[in-house]
Amino acid sequence: MKSVLVLYYSRGGHTARISRAVAEHLAATGHQCDMMHINEAKAEGIDWAKYDVVALGACVLYGTYHKSVFEFVAEHQAQLSAKPASFFSVNVVARNPAKRVPENNKYLQKFIELSAWKPNDVKVIAGKVDYPSWRWYDRMMIQLIMKITDGPTDPKAVIDYTDWEDVKVYAEHLVSLAK
Repeated sequence: MKSVLVLYYSRGGHTARISRAVAEHLAATGHQCDMMHINEAKAEGIDWAKYDVVALGACVLYGTYHKSVFEFVAEHQAQLSAKPASFFSVNVVARNPAKRVPENNKYLQKFIELSAWKPNDVKVIAGKVDYPSWRWYDRMMIQLIMKITDGPTDPKAVIDYTDWEDVKVYAEHLVSLAK
């Protein structure tokens, strides 16, 4: 049995849902898994020694990650580098299978370039378009981006591009990092 910590930053809730799916799959296969939003981890602290593997996930909005993600990895770079750790990027551009390849995903590459932590293991997971739940200006801006990138622009569209079976495979991969 391995112990995994899944840290995440989620704005609209989808990255939290992916993190929960990872945690639930690990628990169902006999492993121990905790998950925490990075703000919770910052407020409460982390017993890093408790975990064999750490995964950190973050969503992309307007082409980048929230500044708190960069602040968190800068503050905890030593702990993240001291044990098997993985970074997963959740973004809608990964609706295109070619953009799920880490080397082809400009958002993941941007994270690696700008981050104080240079993860040895990375994953790209396709996100979700949920126009009805977004604030009007987010909806308008993302519709513009989608128009430019040939994505969905219907303001009523709710499209989950996440490959949930691949999320389970990723969860199993995390355990393999600790072996």
